Formats: sequence, structure tokens, C-alpha cells
Amino acid sequence: MRLPRRKILRLAAGAAALPVTSRFALAQAYPNKPVRFVVGFAAGGANDILARLFGEWLAERLGQPFIVENRVGASGNIAAEAVAKAAPDGYTLLFVNAPNAINATLYDKLNFNFATDIVPVGGIMRVPNIMEVTPALPVRTVPEFIAYAKANPEKLNMASAGIGTSIHVSGELFKMMTGIRMAHVPYRGSAPMLTDLMGGQVQVTFDNLPASIEFIRAGRLRALAVTTATRSEALPDVPTIAQFVPGYEASAWFGIGAPRNTPPAVIALLNREINAGLADPKIKAKLADLGGTIIPGSPADFGRLIASEIEKWAKVIKFANIKPE
Repeated sequence: MRLPRRKILRLAAGAAALPVTSRFALAQAYPNKPVRFVVGFAAGGANDILARLFGEWLAERLGQPFIVENRVGASGNIAAEAVAKAAPDGYTLLFVNAPNAINATLYDKLNFNFATDIVPVGGIMRVPNIMEVTPALPVRTVPEFIAYAKANPEKLNMASAGIGTSIHVSGELFKMMTGIRMAHVPYRGSAPMLTDLMGGQVQVTFDNLPASIEFIRAGRLRALAVTTATRSEALPDVPTIAQFVPGYEASAWFGIGAPRNTPPAVIALLNREINAGLADPKIKAKLADLGGTIIPGSPADFGRLIASEIEKWAKVIKFANIKPE
């Protein structure tokens, strides 16, 4: 579904500052039963890792279980639709990420409107994607990879965690800016994709750093570059793609959303506890170890990030003529 700029900006406007006179009684009563925390990708990937980390934090802070539910399929749309159609009472939340913003353009027909049916609650962190290859591939740098790919057009398989994921569009942006040709092989999440990458069935991916970092450190995958404009503190010796492909930049990001019409007091409570988690030294250390940069702030702040990402990736999707499965 392609969104005009006016509708995209409505996402940020809809996350405007919450009333000072929130319904404190409602906030104090919430939660009084378990909360479903819906994740659109398979267990073991970056989304699942972070959702479980913050699910545990919120459960500890609020005294009720936050049960992670993996609803895999359609690049996160199955999970997003389930939350969009859930009761707006704060007991069903969505782990929001870059594919949700990408899908707003990628899919012409959905049974929900992400920009209006899911409201931002709070951001968690941005992470680089990491351009990495199977160790069997005879390249160690981005220039070597580009030369190898141009000498072997369409013989390399570029894996992703699904059509329209940040992993996919980061690769498409790389292809667009370098002129190389590779076959795209989508998987149902990072975990099965990485298994095949380590086994050499596919040759390259642009994975979210949290899911890959331990395999890189163990030498089971070879990192060529990060996708962000600056190097990652978690892998300071790994260069940026932009050092070799000027102007290239991409990142994954994560946060929490809720169904439209969720009570403002509940959103305010959740946002406060998310930000408390981002300020906690243990949580901060874990996120830093995963290569992330925290993005604390209000629901409106998170809404503005989502709106800008919808606009950016709409251009790549149009150029690469990406179509959903």
C-alpha cells in the first residue's frame, strides 16, 4: 500500500504528546493479567532476541508475564495484522521493526494500515546490518566482493530473512548502488538463513547485527562491512560499506507498538518502562554487546522515525521493483 506524504506524516502526528491528566487509575490497574508480545519473525533472530529481553524487563517491572508469541510469515504482516485487530487494551503488543515500515509500500493490499492501525509506544534501538559472507567465498573486503560478483554475474545467492525485510532492502540498495547482479533467496527468519550461509548454500547476506555477531566473533561467518554511516563499537575493526560505496547507509531498528485506540495512560506507562530499561546499566550493556545504539524517547519520537523510514524505503522498493511473495 503506497502512502502519500500527508498520510505518512499523520503517523508522527498521531503520536503527539500525551495529555498530562492521564487516567492514573487505569494505568495503576494495568496490567492485571499476562500480556501477549507478538513478534513477526522466527525464534533466534534479532527481533526475537530483543523482544525476549524487553519482555523479561517489562514483566519484572510490571508484575505480569509478557509472553513472546512468534507469528511468522509475510515479512511481519501476519503479526502486525494480528495486533492491529486485537482489542486495544494493552494486552496485545507488537514488536515493531523496519519491515513494518517497508511493508507499507511493498504491499498494495493489506487488511490493515500500519501507519494508522498501530500506534507507536517506544523505540528500543538501532543496529547496523552487517554485510557478511560464507568463509568459503574467496573475498575479504567489499571491493573484492564487488569485483568477484561482477566477474560472476548472477552466480552469487544473496540471502535474506524474507522479502521486504531490512536485510533484503539493504542488499537491494547495495546492488542498486554498485550495479552488481545477485539472486535473492528469502528465508523465514534470520536463524535458518544463517544456517545455510554458514553451510555455503548461500554466499552473502546483510543481516541484523545482533543475530550474527557471535557467529562473526567465532569465525563461522566473515564480516565485510557494516551498513551504517559509522562503524559499530561492537566490531570496531569492521569498516562501513560507505567507505567503498559513497553514500550508502542502512540500519535496522526496533521498538514496541500497540493497537490504535489503546488508552493513552497505558501507552504512557509502557513508554516510561521501556525508557527505564534503556537507562538500566545491565540492559544498556546487553544492547551495546549486540551492536545497538539505543533510541529512547516519547511515542511521538518513535513515530517520526517510522515515518521517515517509510519514505526512504519506498524509493528503493520502486527502483528495484520489489514485489511481495
